[in-house]
Amino acid sequence: MKKRFYDDACGAAHALELVGDRWALLVIRELLLGPKRFSDLRTGLPGISANVLTQRLEDLEAKAVVVRRKLPPPASAWVYELTPWGLEAEEIVKVIGRWAARSPSHDPSLPISVSSTVMSMRTMFAPERAKDMTGKIGFRLGREEFVATLAKGRLTIGRGAADEADVVVEGDQQALAGAIYGGVPLAKLEKAGALNVKGDRALFERYIRLFPLPEKAPDAKAFRAPE
Repeated sequence: MKKRFYDDACGAAHALELVGDRWALLVIRELLLGPKRFSDLRTGLPGISANVLTQRLEDLEAKAVVVRRKLPPPASAWVYELTPWGLEAEEIVKVIGRWAARSPSHDPSLPISVSSTVMSMRTMFAPERAKDMTGKIGFRLGREEFVATLAKGRLTIGRGAADEADVVVEGDQQALAGAIYGGVPLAKLEKAGALNVKGDRALFERYIRLFPLPEKAPDAKAFRAPE
């Protein structure tokens, strides 16, 4: 197993030894919503090569963060999933995501995976905006389906049958992110065929306002001493 040594007993230093390699934390992000095949991981991480993904998965397996197993018949496919301890990394992903969203140089228009879009909703949810909301929102994003449940100011979102929800949103995750974070009018996305909303439209229109982005941090110019 490849090792990185900082000669430092700090937990943060050891965390970097565990997941500090390039792509490692994003592999974890892609697995937070459940097991995935190698090909599905590559779809969610289009910038990674097959060799590098293989290396990261092997490293994370050796560190007890990820486990590889074979699905029962009729699937009989090999998948990767997070161990119970690996799943605890969700808080790391969420804290880093909230912190980095304040970066003056963050570009939200870049491509985003389905898993990243769903995890962003877990991350940015503002419970104070949802105190009086109840209902289920189904998402069909490509081949993947999710259900978000609102109750008592809480949000749970995970894999599930979208058709069982009060409103079903079908389309592209990039368009969904644009509606939630980019202020793109829902009607515009529907007209373009990027999203299709069926069911309780008013519920979804309220839902997309539950994820405010944090205020941007000052850029570097704000800290430069006057000449």
